[in-house]
Amino acid sequence: MRIAINTRLLLKGRMDGIGWFTAETARRMVTQHPEHQFFFLFDRKPDPEFIYGPNVTPVVLCPQARHPVLWYLYFEWATPWALKKHKIDLYLTPDGMMPLHPKVPTLTVIHDLNFEHATGNLIASHQRYMSHYFPLFARNATRVATVSTYSKEDISRTYNVDSMKIDVVYDGAHNNYRPHTEEEKASVRQQFTNGCPYIIFISTILKRKNLANLLKAFDKVKEQGNSDLKLVVVGSRVWWQDELAEAYDNMKHQQDVIMPGHVDPEDLAALLSASEMLVYPSYFEGFGIPILEAMYAETAVVASKTTSMPEVGGDAALYIDPNDPDDIAQAIQQLGNRQLRNELIEKGRRQRTLFSWDRTASLLWDSLMKTLEEK
Repeated sequence: MRIAINTRLLLKGRMDGIGWFTAETARRMVTQHPEHQFFFLFDRKPDPEFIYGPNVTPVVLCPQARHPVLWYLYFEWATPWALKKHKIDLYLTPDGMMPLHPKVPTLTVIHDLNFEHATGNLIASHQRYMSHYFPLFARNATRVATVSTYSKEDISRTYNVDSMKIDVVYDGAHNNYRPHTEEEKASVRQQFTNGCPYIIFISTILKRKNLANLLKAFDKVKEQGNSDLKLVVVGSRVWWQDELAEAYDNMKHQQDVIMPGHVDPEDLAALLSASEMLVYPSYFEGFGIPILEAMYAETAVVASKTTSMPEVGGDAALYIDPNDPDDIAQAIQQLGNRQLRNELIEKGRRQRTLFSWDRTASLLWDSLMKTLEEK
């Protein structure tokens, strides 16, 4: 069988969550199914590390798809041409985007519909494109996969798609996430916080990630006498305006907020393991991978009680109202209790076994086979 995969988000050193999903699942499917031929569709010359086996043929299409107009050209013109030229039997697109009228069985992975439920998170042109085309992608695909039961129900309800057409495949965590030794943790603290304890926030900084309320909560925690506690904010600044800029500018303890920006996976894993807790107050998540990564790093979790996050965290997280800085601050103070942190970490060891990239790849392959059967 000849399977094409949209791999345009495999960009060395610049991968986001969907890029990692693509990499982790594609690599496993290629190595576990050598009897099939895989055609990886890129929009620029790929790094050789993404060619996972001799049964992979890289195909570079034009244009480089990084803008709605170019997305349209890439998926409506270049992709159908490649599917026809290479006589593809089955098409997988892990980022949700696809030709509107594919001539082959198509599985699209729609991770979440955050753009449908809140404005101001995306560039206006991106918002218009996604709000217009994603309902069509969901309806025109042979099948849809997503990463949580919450997202499955949301896609079905919002786009009026039969839930039987949607498969849940979940997400996983990178192997780098593990408990570090006390010596390793001390070294990380020395490197990033001059030896001080810290709480950590991990995410590309977008409006829906709710960093503004975490900054307000952190000020409240500091006012209770946590003199040496720091807040480490890991992630690129995509959105930094309005209430977030105002919250940061008005902080009394701004000097205790450390922003290293984007860090590589190994440093991020060490930062997470050495932290007192992960605080993840996002308004909306299709899955919330940092919650799972914290469980593998054996770090306690504070997370929002909204959307998919309780599904991922189970009983291994302390849940908060993301709209209430006082509630966030109270949870941070509660987890100052080492016994409670250890109890959540122990529960996290059990909860994390529900999610792995091996399981994701297996479920995604099952979804692909269902897609083929429905052609």
